[in-house]
Amino acid sequence: MTTAPTTCIIGAGISGLCAGKMLSDYAVPHVCFESSDRIGGNWAFGNPNGHSSAYRSLHIDTSKHRLSLKDFPMPEHYADFPHHSEIKEYLDDYADAFGLRDNIRFRSEVRHARRLPGGGWEIRTGDDQVHHFDFLVVANGHHWDPRLPDFPGEFTGEAIHSHHYVDPTDPLELRGKRILVVGLGNSGADITVELSQRAHDNRVVLSTRSSAWIVPKYVMGIPADKLFATIPQIPLSWQRRLLRRSPALMTGRPERFGLPTPNHHFLQAHPTQSQELPVRLGSGDVTAKPDVARLDGRRVHFVDGSSAEFDVIVYATGYNITFPFFAPEFLSAPDNRLPLYKRMFHPELDDLAFVGFAQATPTLFPFIECQARLLAAYLRGLYRPPPPAEMRRVITSDEQRFVAHFNDRPRHTQQVDYFVYEHEIRTRELPAGHRRVRERGPVPLAGRVGSRA
Repeated sequence: MTTAPTTCIIGAGISGLCAGKMLSDYAVPHVCFESSDRIGGNWAFGNPNGHSSAYRSLHIDTSKHRLSLKDFPMPEHYADFPHHSEIKEYLDDYADAFGLRDNIRFRSEVRHARRLPGGGWEIRTGDDQVHHFDFLVVANGHHWDPRLPDFPGEFTGEAIHSHHYVDPTDPLELRGKRILVVGLGNSGADITVELSQRAHDNRVVLSTRSSAWIVPKYVMGIPADKLFATIPQIPLSWQRRLLRRSPALMTGRPERFGLPTPNHHFLQAHPTQSQELPVRLGSGDVTAKPDVARLDGRRVHFVDGSSAEFDVIVYATGYNITFPFFAPEFLSAPDNRLPLYKRMFHPELDDLAFVGFAQATPTLFPFIECQARLLAAYLRGLYRPPPPAEMRRVITSDEQRFVAHFNDRPRHTQQVDYFVYEHEIRTRELPAGHRRVRERGPVPLAGRVGSRA
């Protein structure tokens, strides 16, 4: 067996943990640098590194049945849709079961990652220590750098991004207020539902640019994501067409609840999963408005010509994909676009991989686990990607399959279907990579900078 490269992992959220577990399974020497004093990343509520977007009442929108890792099943006693504290507990148990903390250096922020001229990496951490590795795994997540809209004018009330929202009293007093929530994703829906409870005495308006198709969490008493799965052997375009009418049948058309008509078909943008938002809209606790046209002091003007005054705006407008440790001229993701082979490998950089940088439908954790398994096979010399030209061709092809039908927005640039992705990695990509190793040998990664970690 080939010598494995010394490997650096940035981040100890779900992506870094899965990567570390698989690298341990394949005997790949590695160190994980984590800026916080704890694991969990986004799922560590109140994470002192500021990277958690979890609010106090957050329950995950994927059921435990779909979220569960194959190597570590989620406990049966968990609720169908676990609270964020249970997800954190699950990740803690995962880390403890496989001894993952032994390879994590806590309170060690990666300030700069520089690729060396002959390959390999120089990693500089916040304590001004310099480390050298043969290979770098980027797993720092993509739900921590808030993206704000650029509306004309200025709002003179208070405003926060949903990333900073904790509850109706933190970080702002959100009771007895006129509140505008901008954005109709899952977080926007959850926060709207919470703030519109009559006990808080708020007047809540929900503004949406594209509107959304709303799908329930339960169908016939069963978690909805247990009832639906794409079939890898059938073209995705056919399956999307068959499912086009399903949200109207399950929940009703958005117009029925006062929302604008969506400017897209179902599955041409992320649907919003909420059992409660239609009830709030239908009960008059929430008023829906179209996109914001401009801001004028405390008055907000909407594109339909109406306007209203507000005390607070909550922007639930998504996130930027950001790599603060890379020089921008080396690598960045403008407009959240990051073309990667199998959402992992850069065609021109054979000693760099990304884990978890995708919007996997309908589940993220098993998707990350699948990526981590491919990564470990690569680093152990059991898998080899195709040549760069073929990688670029497949990147373009996959973009057409998974992204081209979506609205052209930054939140839709990293879409992938988990069932199709996992099936192709397991049945095609890994076997093909094994054949390439037999024919050409593994990619020579070890020994590029030695083992001065």
